Amino acid sequence: MSKSKPNILMLVTDHQLYYRHGWDGGQKPLTPHRDALAAKGVTFTRSYAISPLCSPARRSLLCGRYPHTHRNFHNQSNIPFTSPVYFQQLEKAGYESYFFGKWHAGPGDAHSLGAKGFSLPGYGNPYTTVKYAQYCRRLGIPKAVHCIETLFWNNDTQRHFPLLKEGNEAYRCTGTWCGETAFGTTTTDKRSHESFFLAHLAQQELQRLAKQEQSFHLRVDFWGPHQPYFPTQEYLDLYNPKDIGEYGSFCDDLARKPDVYRHMNQPIADEHGNLITPSVFSWETWQRLLHIAYAQTTMIDDAIGEILTTLDQTGLAENTIVLLTSDHGDALASHGGMFDKGSFMTEETIRTPLVIRHPDHIQPNTRCDSLVSTLDIVPTLLDVAGIPPTEELPGKSLFKLLENDSREYLLLESYGQGFRDTKRCRTLITKTHSYTRNEADIDELYDLQQDPYQLNNLADEATSSGLLQSLSDTLHQACLQAHDPDIGIFFPRSQP
Repeated sequence: MSKSKPNILMLVTDHQLYYRHGWDGGQKPLTPHRDALAAKGVTFTRSYAISPLCSPARRSLLCGRYPHTHRNFHNQSNIPFTSPVYFQQLEKAGYESYFFGKWHAGPGDAHSLGAKGFSLPGYGNPYTTVKYAQYCRRLGIPKAVHCIETLFWNNDTQRHFPLLKEGNEAYRCTGTWCGETAFGTTTTDKRSHESFFLAHLAQQELQRLAKQEQSFHLRVDFWGPHQPYFPTQEYLDLYNPKDIGEYGSFCDDLARKPDVYRHMNQPIADEHGNLITPSVFSWETWQRLLHIAYAQTTMIDDAIGEILTTLDQTGLAENTIVLLTSDHGDALASHGGMFDKGSFMTEETIRTPLVIRHPDHIQPNTRCDSLVSTLDIVPTLLDVAGIPPTEELPGKSLFKLLENDSREYLLLESYGQGFRDTKRCRTLITKTHSYTRNEADIDELYDLQQDPYQLNNLADEATSSGLLQSLSDTLHQACLQAHDPDIGIFFPRSQP
């Protein structure tokens, strides 16, 4: 089938456990389908989330702008859209757009912005929808049932999910959202899991789209591998937890880190609500938790594989660009024993996988070490559609960065979790260092080449060498160029 413009398939995982897990030896999360996609395209090895939290990062994935521009700062934010999202621009260029899965990017859903498909307001819970019930009936399988092994919720949070208790072997996700911080197993057919439900919807649409001439954009946003971690036994059997080596920052005592690292750790916290270090759990316990999380990562990858198989079987692959990424990372087991991400800017929370396959345009098995971020996704998709770049978008097309690696740094942002922690920060990522200015707290400076687990904060030591001043000056310039309205918080002298 010949089309004037290539189709676009975008696959987005949520809360991806990625950075350094198994990179230095031992077991790593198995992602054979992502690896196969990378073997046919390009892997961006230094890809960063613009924010470590879902909603601000996901809004940036839609509009290509900094959080300080779109203002959807926190997971609880519901700021109206003031600029077009990229698939609205694609539609003007002749594309038909489809969106399947998690939204959590602000008010409304993908439908309210013009996309077809399956989208729910807010965080959403696919397990309570009519479409999911119809899917299960059609396949002749029961709705998903889970066995709860471990929880990381305090009593105040858990009151919203009264059936979410350790040892419950018949738990169903029936709340208004499905982000329970729980570890366990799915005991029903794996196809009852949301990831395979979404894959099925996408496969059906691809089979229909293969019969038409109009170019399309189809995006699938999985709810996983974000918690709850509920893989089936099939995926747990792929791993031996004893093979999971101790994570490099597991024993971090957080002695020279800002307070934000100690927050958001409900049941493994002291009387002040701060993370207890060293971890209250042995590494053997963490091996089991990572075992479950790794298995879920592989399960989501398997669902991705089903979509890619359909793309091949329908003949669409030859004229379809595939982009796979995640909204942000996961800090599980890092920095003293975290059970979740936070608003701290560690490599675990902000590094993301990013793979693109572009038939006839990208050499197979290419690796690109350029610094890239969430903000480069929208310009890339517009580039594919032949839409000229605008000065309003701070990012660049990834295809342009492949041709000319001239970028020296990235600017990343956080506005805190939005409830207990509301302090802002700005992070500068260079090819060798990470430098963060934290609101009303200490700075952070890490040599990512010598200290990839960010254990040694050089912010105090670097003053005499001039490195800190140089990075501070660069961060200041980056904030100025980005028209950051909060620059005065981090650089008071720049205030009028």
